[in-house]
Amino acid sequence: MILRRVTEHLRRQDWVAVTIEFVIVVLGVFVATQVSNWNEEREARARAEVYGARLTEDLRYEAWQTEFLIAYYGEVLINAERAVGALTDGPGLSDERLLVSAYRASQYLYYGTRRATYDEMVATGDIGLIADRRLRETALTLYSDPTITMLTEDARNSEYRIAFRRAVPADVQRALLEQCGDKIIEPGDFEGIVGSLNYPCELGLPEAKIAAAARRLRGNAELVATLQLRFADIETAIGNLEQGTPGLLDNLRAISGRSAP
Repeated sequence: MILRRVTEHLRRQDWVAVTIEFVIVVLGVFVATQVSNWNEEREARARAEVYGARLTEDLRYEAWQTEFLIAYYGEVLINAERAVGALTDGPGLSDERLLVSAYRASQYLYYGTRRATYDEMVATGDIGLIADRRLRETALTLYSDPTITMLTEDARNSEYRIAFRRAVPADVQRALLEQCGDKIIEPGDFEGIVGSLNYPCELGLPEAKIAAAARRLRGNAELVATLQLRFADIETAIGNLEQGTPGLLDNLRAISGRSAP
């Protein structure tokens, strides 16, 4: 209809009317563009709000999980130190305490990240919508950092873990798992992470069976060598978790609203 009116105006050489029609068209396009841009901005703000809330929740979980890893491997390290001392020239342990400490020195904690929100934002190009610089940079750093994945794989496949399981009879290993294994901690429970591995326990096995299993550990050169390596690896891993990526742990603690323990 506008085109027909413009054509008629041109035939009559009514330049004022042509100008008016032109201005109407330009204003219509401008208004439509502004409305479209406003809608896009509104949708982007809505996505940013949803993404921000989801990412914050994910990073609070990651903060808890990182603190759990540090505390857990600290307890693994304590038991590795006890066991290596008892098997060399350090403080002695009873047969049962040796078995428990040697078992706990072999343990590892599986780490499952919560990165679905981050991966979605990267895939859609929406990572830039997160205006909170700390939140955005913490996610970028954490989810590209291989430290935790490497720690988990190294711990699961450690030579000491294999050597211990080769040396100790299956029924003793079952008792260690059932009576002295990891406590199940609810995600987000910061208080529960302390003592999740290093707590008092008794195997409930006959003394002769415990003594026989302990004899298989004492004087086992392969076990001692791999345990000493395990001790050094875990000590390094804890240092990497705490200080390996400058500022990461502090940022996670700030996002979770917690200070250093």
